Amino acid sequence: MMKQIFGKLPRKPSKSSQHEPNGDALNGSHLNGGTVNSHSSSSANSNQGKKTTDPLASQAGLMLVSGIYEALPGFRDVPSTEKQSLFLKKLNMCCVVFDFSDLTKNLREKDVKKQTLLELVDYISSVTSKFNELAVQEMTRMVSANLFRTLPSPNHDNKLLEMYDLEDEEPAMDPAWPHLQIVYELLLRFVVSPETDAKLAKRYMDHSFVLKLLDLFDSEDHRERDYLKTILHRIYGKFMVHRPFIRKAINNIFYRFIFETEKHNGIAELLEILGSIINGFALPLKEEHKLFLVRALIPLHKPKCASTYHQQLSYCITQFVDKDYKLADTVIRGLLKFWPVINSSKEVMFVGELEEVLEATQAAEFQRCVVPLFRQIGRCLNSSHFQVAERALFLWNNDHIRNLIIQNRSVILPIIFPALERNTSGHWNQAVQSFTLNVRKIFTDVDHVLFDECLSRFQEDGLKEKEMQERRELTWKHLEDVASSTTAASNEAVLVSRFVSSIAIATATATSPTPKAMVGS
Repeated sequence: MMKQIFGKLPRKPSKSSQHEPNGDALNGSHLNGGTVNSHSSSSANSNQGKKTTDPLASQAGLMLVSGIYEALPGFRDVPSTEKQSLFLKKLNMCCVVFDFSDLTKNLREKDVKKQTLLELVDYISSVTSKFNELAVQEMTRMVSANLFRTLPSPNHDNKLLEMYDLEDEEPAMDPAWPHLQIVYELLLRFVVSPETDAKLAKRYMDHSFVLKLLDLFDSEDHRERDYLKTILHRIYGKFMVHRPFIRKAINNIFYRFIFETEKHNGIAELLEILGSIINGFALPLKEEHKLFLVRALIPLHKPKCASTYHQQLSYCITQFVDKDYKLADTVIRGLLKFWPVINSSKEVMFVGELEEVLEATQAAEFQRCVVPLFRQIGRCLNSSHFQVAERALFLWNNDHIRNLIIQNRSVILPIIFPALERNTSGHWNQAVQSFTLNVRKIFTDVDHVLFDECLSRFQEDGLKEKEMQERRELTWKHLEDVASSTTAASNEAVLVSRFVSSIAIATATATSPTPKAMVGS
């Protein structure tokens, strides 16, 4: 009798059964071919105790598990008191991630989700009350579910592609972009919204969240990288506590790119963000920022693909010199260290960047690096690639650089004078010859005496070189004669190598009375 009475009483549901609908909806259950993504930010994981207890959110979980994916009422169709609950319900609904590789699958559900995302964008733009902690948590969870994914990276793993230029490859476009774009727009508006409390949001948009955003910068879709660039910049501006971490994380990406892979799709966008950050650095510059310049930015000139991000890199470098002119010597010596040897197009970029740096360089810093700098410029002047020679000659068109050169002409002219003379008489390109004559005229007009001294020294060096060449030829002739006479006398072959160092021969000739003495030794 007692068993029958207790059997009729309603049983208290267990904790696991209470959370079962919502839990299943968030852990990989399938919905008509679309999968529910289980990704979430680490902040959401660290706050598992703060589960959604709102009735509407629970109903959303039940709806997803039951396979029903219908459009929810619009925000205008519910009273103001229910809008917050409807907002959470729509966020929970948008955690469902569909498969966009098959464009014919789940068309109705995809359209419902797209319209729901658009409604969320409008709501965030028009909301006039602060987002509570539950709303921030659910927003972070929805964004994480949709955005944080493994990026396809065939170009990074296929070594055959290294045989040709990856820049010629068509960038991969994510077929899910129509939905991803709205999610990115939603995240951007949420971050910049005055109703988003930074102190509250930083608990969920934490370091783990930022790292996952940074991982997405390697996306091949430039549209995604553009959104990421804007969002990360806004996060950097709003969440001051994250600033050192963001700089360090970007630094680590650069290190891995420079010294390990030399492959990353988002270096240009990251440098663009840094250009804005560097522009806001307070003076005097911290030692941390100077180390970042020396250890990350300057070595970024090394990779072969530097042309893909050189414009942004040059801007960052110039910003540092504008902030602290004493860094000019460090930057110039860094450029000389990584100066390309056989890549002419990259060399043209380097000369252009060098001009921008020199334009912000003061006389004292210029004097510290003038000798190695103009040795390199002299080599550029004699480059057989006419664009490199032209770009180096154009330095004299810049008033500030020309004044620096004129002030230090006693050091500079003797270094580059041989290159100028060789260009005037022997360069194959007529334009280079013409520009060289203009540079020579600048020096003759400013200091005719110094120019004449350099000319006479150049002529003397030419005569010495000619005499040295004649002595070499004479030495070889004597060696050949001795070898011929020795062969005729002994009927044995004697090898005389033409690859013997000419310097060694000249030295031996100067110290020995006759070539025979050298052969006999």
